[in-house]
Amino acid sequence: MYNIKLLFCRYIYFIPLIMRHRLYREQQLNCDIETAWKFFSSANNLSKITPKEMNFVVRTKMENDEIYEGMNIDYYVSPLFGIKMKWRTKIIQVDYQKSFTDFQEQGPYKLWHHHHEFIPNENGIFMKDTVDYELPLGFLGEIAHSILVKKKVEDIFTYRYKILEDMFNKNTTK
Repeated sequence: MYNIKLLFCRYIYFIPLIMRHRLYREQQLNCDIETAWKFFSSANNLSKITPKEMNFVVRTKMENDEIYEGMNIDYYVSPLFGIKMKWRTKIIQVDYQKSFTDFQEQGPYKLWHHHHEFIPNENGIFMKDTVDYELPLGFLGEIAHSILVKKKVEDIFTYRYKILEDMFNKNTTK
């Protein structure tokens, strides 16, 4: 008979100590930098590019849409199983019409760091999204990631890609 403790210790040995994940996406948008910046730097537009079943609602009332370093934005979101959660992000970096970064202060992740980058080119704007994230609960979070969360995060950004294609690239020839 196998020694359960020995098997468990051998299995744990292969689990990575750092449980951070990265999602990277890029997309060419047929628009100018002013249009791209105005749309993406407005938290009020997030619900337009988030799947409806996530029930994404911006709770922060903003007098204008200009983001700035230190800005806090509160949301409601139902990331899994329709469970409503509060999510708060802080804008920790802004380089006007080039990039900005939001960081989760409260929400479903142990870490959420989302860098948005906008690069003008001859076809409009080349947009890059880099999301570094980590789930809570250590080993259990890693199991949830492999079974459910990884696909959910990828699906959210696939949805965004399709919506943005319709919004910005619908009438362009490829």
